[in-house]
Amino acid sequence: MAKVLMKGNEAVGKAAIEAGCKYFFGYPITPQNEIPEYMARELPKVDGVFVQAESEVSAINMIYGGAGCGARVMTSSSSPGIALKQEGITYIAGAELPTVIVNMMRGGPGLGGIQPSQADYFMSTRGGGNGDYRTPVYAPATVQEAVDMVMEAFEVADYYRTPVMVVADGMIGQMMEPVEFKAPKKRDLPKKDWATTGTNGERKPNIINSLFLDPQALEDHCFKLDRKYKEIEENEVKYEMYKTEDAELVFVAYGTTSRIVKNTVEALREQGVKAGLIRPITLWPFPFKAFNEIPAAKNLLVVEMSTGQMIDDVKIANEGRLPVDFFGRTGGMIPTPGEIMDKAMEVIGGAK
Repeated sequence: MAKVLMKGNEAVGKAAIEAGCKYFFGYPITPQNEIPEYMARELPKVDGVFVQAESEVSAINMIYGGAGCGARVMTSSSSPGIALKQEGITYIAGAELPTVIVNMMRGGPGLGGIQPSQADYFMSTRGGGNGDYRTPVYAPATVQEAVDMVMEAFEVADYYRTPVMVVADGMIGQMMEPVEFKAPKKRDLPKKDWATTGTNGERKPNIINSLFLDPQALEDHCFKLDRKYKEIEENEVKYEMYKTEDAELVFVAYGTTSRIVKNTVEALREQGVKAGLIRPITLWPFPFKAFNEIPAAKNLLVVEMSTGQMIDDVKIANEGRLPVDFFGRTGGMIPTPGEIMDKAMEVIGGAK
């Protein structure tokens, strides 16, 4: 298939439709508005349905209902909107319903600003709702990866019966890049015999909820979910190792920030500094094992568009072996290669 130049948000919408999404429920918020605009225009062309809900809370509960009927459904929003959806996400996780949720992150806390940010790491990877649950989280660094990961997210959601998140900063949603739409690797998906599709008098009704009044039944359910999350941790970790074979200074960055860091790695190597990058592609499950693949490393430098959130997972992965430093811009400010290089030279100087 030939490549086509598309804005990130619209490419996400097309990817969802190509993956079989027939129902989209959402509510406008910058910088992801082109996703619902695209879905409103394109879904009716494939006999799909777009509904602009009256709020983010309504939208997330609508995809609960759509997923409960066995359909492929998606919603999207940006940071404050995703925060409002957290109650619904924990209900969806508890009810084991496959859904895809896209977050084009912007600055916060609160309403914050509309510029790009990565400050939703905690909310995305720790779960902003109540209870024992986890959510697979994909973090694309390009528009092409956003396309690929949205498509894969639907497969993962159906395979594990779980909500899946795709998180990118608003810059990826707004930039234009050439993309192609190739079907993801198909999985042997289980039948949706749990869906509420109507009985036609031929079976007992299916009941979907997340309410367990018997504490033993709830504990059994939570342990069942935990086994599923352990399987996801075993099978679904994705990451990129960039020039880490001999790297003494290893950056850790994801999304748009990782693209900026790659430029810094090249600039540092031109100056004789052996630098490399670990790029988490799944933020959960986090690629802890990647940190065992940096034999020459002397320092780790985490770079984020936040005041520092992923650094906690990096410290867990590092297990105290190497010094861990941090550089971040937040509130919608984007780090430059020069700023990152200055911090890198400071770290190297401190190491000496």
